[in-house]
Amino acid sequence: MMMNDRAFQIVGVTPPGFFGLEVGKFFDVAVPLCAEAILGGASSRIGKGTHWWLTVMGRLKPGWSLEQSSAGLASMSPGVFGATLPSSLSGPDAQHYLDFKLAASPAANGFSDLREAYTTPLSLLLGLAGLIMLIACANLANLMLARTSARERDAAVRLALGASRTRLIRQLMAESLLLACTGAVVGLFLARALSRFLVSFLSQDGDSLFLNLKQDWHVLAFMAALAILTCLLFGSSPALRGSRASLENALKAGSRGLTADKDRFRFGRALLVAQVSISLILVTGALLFVRSLRNLETLDPGFQEDGVLIANVALRRLNLTPPRLIPFKRELVERLSTVPGVEAAADTDVAPLSSANSTTAWMDGSSAEEGINLEYGQAGPDYFKTLGIRLLAGRTFDGRDILSSQRVAIVNRMFARQFTDGSNPIGRRFWVDATPYDRKTPYEIIGLVENTRHEDLHNDFAPMAFLASSQDRHPEAHDQILIRSSTPAATILSSVKSALVQMNPEIIISFQVLETEIHNSLQRERLMAMLSGFFGVLALVLASVGLYGVLSYNVAGRTTEIGIRMALGARAAGVLWLILRESLLLVFLGVALAIPALLVGTRVIASLLFRLKPGDPVSIAIAALVMFAVAAAAAFIPARRASRVDPIVALRNE
Repeated sequence: MMMNDRAFQIVGVTPPGFFGLEVGKFFDVAVPLCAEAILGGASSRIGKGTHWWLTVMGRLKPGWSLEQSSAGLASMSPGVFGATLPSSLSGPDAQHYLDFKLAASPAANGFSDLREAYTTPLSLLLGLAGLIMLIACANLANLMLARTSARERDAAVRLALGASRTRLIRQLMAESLLLACTGAVVGLFLARALSRFLVSFLSQDGDSLFLNLKQDWHVLAFMAALAILTCLLFGSSPALRGSRASLENALKAGSRGLTADKDRFRFGRALLVAQVSISLILVTGALLFVRSLRNLETLDPGFQEDGVLIANVALRRLNLTPPRLIPFKRELVERLSTVPGVEAAADTDVAPLSSANSTTAWMDGSSAEEGINLEYGQAGPDYFKTLGIRLLAGRTFDGRDILSSQRVAIVNRMFARQFTDGSNPIGRRFWVDATPYDRKTPYEIIGLVENTRHEDLHNDFAPMAFLASSQDRHPEAHDQILIRSSTPAATILSSVKSALVQMNPEIIISFQVLETEIHNSLQRERLMAMLSGFFGVLALVLASVGLYGVLSYNVAGRTTEIGIRMALGARAAGVLWLILRESLLLVFLGVALAIPALLVGTRVIASLLFRLKPGDPVSIAIAALVMFAVAAAAAFIPARRASRVDPIVALRNE
């Protein structure tokens, strides 16, 4: 088998279900670790002490615990890191390296960045799903309570004929259990379909997510227990109330008027207030996540992301020597700049939303013992033009910046603020404690640019220095070329690929669209906004259905009372307001009870919000107004029906 023009002998085949130790990822071929130097060539990381990329896995000996292993590793750490200190590190960086401590952590289920990124959001979504279940159960309890009240005469007849109260309770509980089990089974099939949708949503082009979604007995047992618990909690109250039917009152011919007793609706109203409270929490959470996503999507990153294509080129097949790499990369950029439709092109190792290098830096002449953390990367002459980054002072890189000339750098506004107290830094020098290849290298500042967000849109602006790629003394056999064009991405991609193949067919090429990469970087926030929004809308629907059901049953039970009111001179508008006022009062109580819980409970999502406080008053106010509007809409039909009651018909039935 050939990989990267190297021959590999196949020595084993894994089972079809084996996907490695990294959850969410899979591979087709596994090679020995020592082969990384062969595949990577000049870009190999295995011998570089400044690259952190390995995960070491092991199996504990029988009788050993993680704590014992961690203690042993901690005692070994000073010797291990002292013996492997890279020569490029000194000062604080070296001390930071020597202070590392090895430790053991559980990895029985593999390891994955997905857990770190999505544990909190998915746990929160599980909580939101639980709240939705509570609303649905409260709705079901209300409807069953109304149904039980409507069957009061039936229950009284059964009791009169000798049925025991236990028998009635069993019958009503059986109905509740049937509903709960039916819902659990339907939910099981929906969960499988929605789980696949969730995985496909998190997958990206060229980075598919692989997760085993087979159901197991743990899930089935959990669902069965949940169905039984739901039945016991929310089916018991209607069942007990139904078994307590008064024989005398229920069998009276004119018992219709007795249903107007307010005690009969007290429990239903309490459930409705609880529904409104939980719904307000869900709607507020949805608004917070949607507004947070909106803040990120409308954020100015400091560069123009539209119309930018990222070409990743690998040059290892060309077997170029380091002195030949820089001229060849310059030729690549110049060739791509002449492609029809290309407005600007530049090479870099710090494309937006990629990790920049980090070091400690001091201004020349500074007496400070500790420097300031600095992010840096290499860029070509037209880098700032390609990304639309505004030049505030000085110049950009040009033909004067070569290997033999003074090292130069272009810094951002945040660099000037922290290193020079905001004054013009042009012409001043700074030096760094260590870069991967150089020690205490002085750089002259030749340009000042606007702040940009490179590594993560969530992070604040950080001091950044751009170094000239033409002064790279240790170029690697790969590069990233940023290309700006107003031509459609598919067209320019084809043209760029053709130009690179014409230069040398051995160049390995892959492409990314910057806008797509930025869109994918907000995947977690988009997931939270979408699912919390869905839960919020579902909560509103359930609350409105519950309110409509309770008020409709209330109106039906108070037909005689309303008829008497209208016979005594009450107007239709007064009756309409009577019912609406009751619904709005219930919503007001629910909102009042929910606000303290919101102010405390939403703190758990503070880390997931961007430029929003958990107890944001605007979001709470909007959610409350939405609840009142939904309540008014849900109550209007029962209230309108009540206002049209004919007093003669109502009193004739009495």
